[in-house]
Amino acid sequence: MRTGSEPTTARSALRARFWLSVWGVAWAIFGTAVFALLGRTGWAIACGALWLVTTIDLLVIVRHIRQGPHYQPGRDVPPYPPAESPPPYRRPPQRRPRYRRPPLHRHP
Repeated sequence: MRTGSEPTTARSALRARFWLSVWGVAWAIFGTAVFALLGRTGWAIACGALWLVTTIDLLVIVRHIRQGPHYQPGRDVPPYPPAESPPPYRRPPQRRPRYRRPPLHRHP
């Protein structure tokens, strides 16, 4: 739900995410190649899986960049109006009885 107090200039850092993802893809390719040449198949498979994940992330980021900016309501658009009545599952709060101190007992 929009409250109306969101920053009007908030943007996702897609360009920074893009370059960090490119950096991750480069290191994953490098790691896969080096570990494959050294005969460390477990590490090569791990770097290959990381390569796959970073490539998918890179494709998602590029898709978001190509979509362009989306409509964001400005400050002049009020937040959603409140509901007319409370939801049916809520009961009104019940008053609690006032706290009474126990009587002071006097011992002989």
